[in-house]
Amino acid sequence: MKKLLIANRGEIAVRIARTAAEMGIATVAVFSEDDAASLHTRKADEAVALTGSGPAAYLDVAQVVGVALAQGCDAVHPGYGFLSENAAFARACAEAGLTFVGPTPETLELFGDKGRARALAQQCSVPVLAGTNGPTSLSDAQAFVAAHGPVMVKALAGGGGRGMRPVLAAEELEAAFERCASEARAAFGNGDLYVEQFLPRARHVEVQIVGDGASVSHLWDRECSLQRQRQKVVEIAPADMLPEALRRRLFEAAVALGAAAAYRSLGTVEFLVDASGDLGRFVFIEGNARLQVEHTVTEEVTGLDLVRVQLQIAAGRTLGDLELAQGQVPAPRGHAVQARVNLETMAADGSARPAGGVLTAFEPPSGPGVRVDGFGYAGYRTSARFDSLLAKLVVHAGAGGLSRAVAKAYRALSEFRIEGSPTNIAFLQNLLAHPAVAAGEVHTRFIEEHMGELAGEPDAHPRLYFDAAARGGPARRAGYQVDVVDPLAVLDLGKQEAAAPEPDDEPEGPEGTRALRAPLQGTVINISAAPGDSVRAGQALMIMEAMKMEHVIVAEVSGIVRELTVAAGDTVFEGHPLAFLEEAEVAGDVQAGEAAVDLDEIRPDLAEVLERHRLTLDAARPEAVARRRKTGQRTARENVEDLVDPGSFVEHGALVIAARRRRNTVEELVATTQADGLIMGLGTINADKVPEDRARCAVMSYDYTVLAGTQGAHNHEKLDRMAELALRWRLPTVFFTEGGGGRPGDTEGGNGFVRGFEYWGKLSGAVPLVGINSGRCFAGNAAILGCCDVIIATRDSALGMGGPAMVEGGGLGVFRPEEIGPIQVMQANGTIDVLVEDEAEAVATARKYLGYFQGPVADWTCADQRLLRRSIPENRLRVYDIRKLIETVADDGSMLELRPKFGLAMVTAFIRVEGRPMGVFANNPMHIGGAIDSDASDKAARFLQLCEAFDIPVLSLSDTPGNMVGPEAEKTGLIRHCSRLFVIGANLTVPIFSVILRKSYGLGAIAMTGGSYQAAMFCVAWPTGEFGGMGLEGSVKLGYRNELAAIADPVARKAKFDEMVERAYANGKALARAAYPALDDVIDPADTRKWIVAGLRSLPPIPLRTEKKLKWIDSW
Repeated sequence: MKKLLIANRGEIAVRIARTAAEMGIATVAVFSEDDAASLHTRKADEAVALTGSGPAAYLDVAQVVGVALAQGCDAVHPGYGFLSENAAFARACAEAGLTFVGPTPETLELFGDKGRARALAQQCSVPVLAGTNGPTSLSDAQAFVAAHGPVMVKALAGGGGRGMRPVLAAEELEAAFERCASEARAAFGNGDLYVEQFLPRARHVEVQIVGDGASVSHLWDRECSLQRQRQKVVEIAPADMLPEALRRRLFEAAVALGAAAAYRSLGTVEFLVDASGDLGRFVFIEGNARLQVEHTVTEEVTGLDLVRVQLQIAAGRTLGDLELAQGQVPAPRGHAVQARVNLETMAADGSARPAGGVLTAFEPPSGPGVRVDGFGYAGYRTSARFDSLLAKLVVHAGAGGLSRAVAKAYRALSEFRIEGSPTNIAFLQNLLAHPAVAAGEVHTRFIEEHMGELAGEPDAHPRLYFDAAARGGPARRAGYQVDVVDPLAVLDLGKQEAAAPEPDDEPEGPEGTRALRAPLQGTVINISAAPGDSVRAGQALMIMEAMKMEHVIVAEVSGIVRELTVAAGDTVFEGHPLAFLEEAEVAGDVQAGEAAVDLDEIRPDLAEVLERHRLTLDAARPEAVARRRKTGQRTARENVEDLVDPGSFVEHGALVIAARRRRNTVEELVATTQADGLIMGLGTINADKVPEDRARCAVMSYDYTVLAGTQGAHNHEKLDRMAELALRWRLPTVFFTEGGGGRPGDTEGGNGFVRGFEYWGKLSGAVPLVGINSGRCFAGNAAILGCCDVIIATRDSALGMGGPAMVEGGGLGVFRPEEIGPIQVMQANGTIDVLVEDEAEAVATARKYLGYFQGPVADWTCADQRLLRRSIPENRLRVYDIRKLIETVADDGSMLELRPKFGLAMVTAFIRVEGRPMGVFANNPMHIGGAIDSDASDKAARFLQLCEAFDIPVLSLSDTPGNMVGPEAEKTGLIRHCSRLFVIGANLTVPIFSVILRKSYGLGAIAMTGGSYQAAMFCVAWPTGEFGGMGLEGSVKLGYRNELAAIADPVARKAKFDEMVERAYANGKALARAAYPALDDVIDPADTRKWIVAGLRSLPPIPLRTEKKLKWIDSW
């Protein structure tokens, strides 16, 4: 290795350059256009400017590799941060013939993916916290929080505490998720996150490892618990405040992970150690495949130069060559402490924000055992575009224990003179002065819990140096002055001489004047006052821009402007005097000088918005409305307006237009593709009957008047958005689905990789999903409809997974739309749940359906329950109307039957009893005697899933001879279908109230009660109830076949058979069975509601669901 490019800046670049120089390796520094004054450019043998400014220049892989090759380098050292853990960079170096001073690209990929690193730890039997593996969505994180409690949200890539936040309560998760993703994208270019169980009181301990690709050694440990907002502040080596046995286990775990990864170069394995009392418990959190900021403390206690070790291993040396086989590693001597000196302003509450300025003094401490790795110097103008770390103070005490090292660090900080910018030195002094730190009794939340003590005044500590002469304020002009009009002036600056300008002395105003100071760091872009002007308190004098936002600077007092100290284009630091005012009385005030505000006045920008919204409404689209009237249908907006409570609907995405800008002008799209054919938003339904929090809902409607209700690129994105909101906030959702499926004519976006169907499918089981259709619904629209819990369709509906064009394109024939999935077919095959006459009835049905999932209502009436005594004929073979019986049991008008023309042997319906919602499934004696066939079983099984998912109690009304039998029945897959009732019924957690109306025979009978009579919360029978292992007649024929066959006379045989059946009926009738504990009672049918209400009142409150109870509800 002869020439090394240092792909970094600041103190770590200076640090690497020093070791390389000692080894006789020439060095090349790089710097961005706005970083030419950084000290690292003077510490290397050569310095080369990068194109670009800020961190982006240092992250430009191709440019950095190109500079290395152009300068004749044979190796690259990435330092820490920037490209240090970028596998693509390491691979690019290798492909260019450059030695990358660090781990292999494969190792960087392994430890750069926190999920893979956790998996490796588990393979090595190293404990980890419960957590998610791989990129985690917000909904998955919410499910994890619901199961495990508080979590730490963490970036999947990168490190350094960025993209990482604790979440102690579920309601904090969404905001933390957004902030972490944003931080991670900014810091690492990857916003993927995962979550881990939060360990509230833990030590952060890391083990330094080194490997040569064949063997791995540890270089002892570091205590890194002193952190603020997951950013390390003070680090200590070794971590000998832990029990020795625990330290050995940490060393073994770290080495095992390194060995499993065939680790080469330096690395750090980080652990959390339980500090709540169980000091034997630890978990792996992550591995950092790079040189750490805190490597210095390990160097001080071992005497090793870790950068030298890195360079030697990169050059091909082995641990044996370097005498770093485990038995040869030097034992720690004494204690070392590192304190990170940052440029930042500390508020009284402990919050910090980056600070800056021109350093007028930078005098680090020195002496035996005192080391400062930094890059400050007098005259250095700091930059807010880079990390606030200015220097690392490192001290070593060979004896006296940790307390002596902490005291030495405190004194060294007292000798550290930095002027021209605020720093955190006083905060560090407060921290090191705390007795718990010297005692080693700290944890990761120590700073957070003691912030009130640690954010004290800086004057409480000694200053072992001479202060500069006091000035009127700390502020100076920030950076260079450029042409404020020319947007490219800042780019030309980087091409000029890069020496920092001399710091300005703060201007002193005329005697008797008062300074108007800059409230923030920024650029003056407009000045509206001149010397000699009289101004009133509150009057705008100038405008400053900071972070693309304009801030109006107003006079704090009335008076006369005597001096301006800035011009347009000047950039100043916070606190810099902008002007000097002589206080004086000025007639009038700002408010009096301003015209009264007309609250009804519409500004032009608002008028433009209101006009765009007006164009989306039906009143602006008379031709579209007329087309709907011609087909006897309502518009999408009319349906939505009818569905939601008046005034409650707030539309999302109303101004979206179709992705067809290459085919049409924006004006044409605004006029013809309103909302891109998908109206969606939030509102309430039935808020007049239930509390508002239970009336919440999301509503979506494809608009057939916009491109035939087809699904376009932006239309899909809108669906993604609303489905995600519905899932996040658990909003019942209604979807009007009329439309033709996917739209082929969009010209941008929509690469085919849509996620709407995924998001929509995930809503199944999470919230009630109601699909409404009128007219044609094909392809993608039909898929959305088919995922719904319930489908309400008008008589003019035609439903199909492919429309006429798709059918014809597949060579399957030519059909009119009405011939594909006509309503009579879809009702008979069970596709639709409720058939209605028109959209008005569909909306009313949807409101009624949703009501069952919104809880009880106060107002109800019911029929005279004595009618039930006559609802079952005395002739046990006579059929009756089960629907009329259900309507009698239920509150008046509360019954809503689902799929009445499918699975005719079973009736499924929602009802209310004393206002409380219930699900009912009942055998229908009018079809195959109430026997349970495949369709009936499927129908009941799916209905039970629906009730289970949303905590709806179930009423079973049983009158069945058992499961359907026979050769034809078995052709339908009867065994599998009928068994669904056993599987689903046995796993219900909602109560089943079982009422035996008449026949309760065979396997079908127990399937109607959840698998056994004891599975029901109660199982009662009416006097007409009869029980048996199978039908009475059949059981007699099978059981007494020989006896009957012995009777030759057919008339006598028939008489004997009738006698046996009558005896079997007497033994199996309900009153006889009530003598055994299997049946809870035989009741007066008029008391059926009394039993149901008693059961409902006995139930505990339904828990508030924060995750799905069922993963999904079968779509069939």
